[in-house]
Amino acid sequence: MNSTISSIDSAVVDTPVGPFAVLVGPDGAVRASGFTTDPATLLPLVHPSLRGEPRQRPDLGPVTAAVAAYLAGDLVAIDDVPVEQHTGGAFMAHAWRVLRDVKPGAPVTYTGYAALAGRPMAVRAAAAACARNAAALFVPCHRVLRTDGTLGGYRWGLPVKRWLLDHEHLG
Repeated sequence: MNSTISSIDSAVVDTPVGPFAVLVGPDGAVRASGFTTDPATLLPLVHPSLRGEPRQRPDLGPVTAAVAAYLAGDLVAIDDVPVEQHTGGAFMAHAWRVLRDVKPGAPVTYTGYAALAGRPMAVRAAAAACARNAAALFVPCHRVLRTDGTLGGYRWGLPVKRWLLDHEHLG
């Protein structure tokens, strides 16, 4: 078995709500992302089989370009960026794929998200999929709201979630 640690490219992009860090694997797929200045803080979110030593890059090619386009108002620019996350369960992986189909400006409730994922009674599992999502923005868990329309939680803070939703609504 090869014990060599693979490298992960990382970059930090300035956004109106603060720095946005991205970790990308050798195949160009996002493994983790979030609103932080230090990409290394994202490593615990990456499945152990996908972890590696982050190498800082000024640009991540299509991934950085997609984030810049999204910020400039092309709200679907992030839709085709590949994402690679692993979990122990099939529902989580399926729920993340489903979440990528929730369109900008059209947030869903946790109940609605569970139904979209094919398990309408699994509201807690749907919420857990949001909470365990390592690829913020690319897997848009910020587009899931409480049943009463309030924001609920967000790993990167409610002001960031509010800004993203406003950006997508006005974009």
